[in-house]
Amino acid sequence: MTTADVAEVFEGLYGSAPEGVWAAPGRVNLIGEHTDYNDGFVMPFALPHTALAAVSRRTDGVLRLHSSDIEGGVVELRVGELTPESDRSWTAYPSGVVWALLDAGHTAVSAGADIHLTSTVPTGAGLSSSAALEVVVALALNDLYELGLPAWQLARLCQRAENVYVGAPTGIMDQTASACCTDGHALFLDTRDLSQDQIPFDLAAEGMRLLVVDTQVKHSHSEGEYGKRRVGCERGAELLGVDALRDVAYEALDAALERLGEEEEVRRLVRHVVTEDHRVERVVGLLKSGGDTRAIGPILTEGHASLRDDFRVSCPELDLVVEAAVDSGALGARMTGGGFGGSAIVLVEAGDTERITKAVESAFDAAGYVAPRVFAAVPSAGARRVR
Repeated sequence: MTTADVAEVFEGLYGSAPEGVWAAPGRVNLIGEHTDYNDGFVMPFALPHTALAAVSRRTDGVLRLHSSDIEGGVVELRVGELTPESDRSWTAYPSGVVWALLDAGHTAVSAGADIHLTSTVPTGAGLSSSAALEVVVALALNDLYELGLPAWQLARLCQRAENVYVGAPTGIMDQTASACCTDGHALFLDTRDLSQDQIPFDLAAEGMRLLVVDTQVKHSHSEGEYGKRRVGCERGAELLGVDALRDVAYEALDAALERLGEEEEVRRLVRHVVTEDHRVERVVGLLKSGGDTRAIGPILTEGHASLRDDFRVSCPELDLVVEAAVDSGALGARMTGGGFGGSAIVLVEAGDTERITKAVESAFDAAGYVAPRVFAAVPSAGARRVR
């Protein structure tokens, strides 16, 4: 759906043209999984797939929401009655952003808004479709109500909306990637202080592609397994006497694991987070040095093994993508996103794209799985106004 189409649907719904149209992308995380809520390092980049929002201000405190992607008509809410965890439908994401802005003292949004949404970000694929919805609404309201909030702060408020209003204990990576990524770059983000470094990432120029393989297995962060991992990480930090697992140096990991004694589950979680932070630093070092980008491939595969064996958030379909791709000559592969389904990424030589794609599809067919969706990921622009 084009920007003009979104504006046209808005006018049909609400009787007048929108004041503007905004876009916010989904993301792929190159490396750095489950490190963001441990104050660690992540390295996402934005996808060309976006959520679009056509928006106009109101003056009566009413929030009207509609999505082309969800069956049903316009949902009407009152801004003053928005309450955390009171909404279990898709509207919790945009209305949660309004609540978070209001809760942070940005009272201008209490006037309300008319919002029409549509998205090309695959849902349930681990590509941050919910963060894209949150960020596009936040950016639109920031512009229309002249709140003057920088992108990183909008990301923080969107994270608060998801954590408190929706009730999903996610970290800051997804919203920051959607709000702050730039075209042709991966974002090296320190989630403790939100410092950012845009790292050039042009695989095509080096004869490579990064494939996203959507397994079609849906996942839900707000269900219990994600929260259990987060609680376990917090316990590990407490037992080790640090503010967050990011504070455990890679060189001191063996000593830290020994101190944890018989806490086997906590040991596994700690080992993943500390080694994953180190993997992010290794990838950043390779990309910034101007060396052979192909050398990041084995680091991706190493990261998948850690997510599978230590953090235990993979699933048979994700494992099969990695196994089939690597066995077919991929440079590296790993699951991306929160896990329990969703997508994997596969780094390939450009000339091997079709052959490796077919190998993964054949492996799925032989296993009796639903056919995966495969597409090339191109580092793209972050959230912006498009009309």
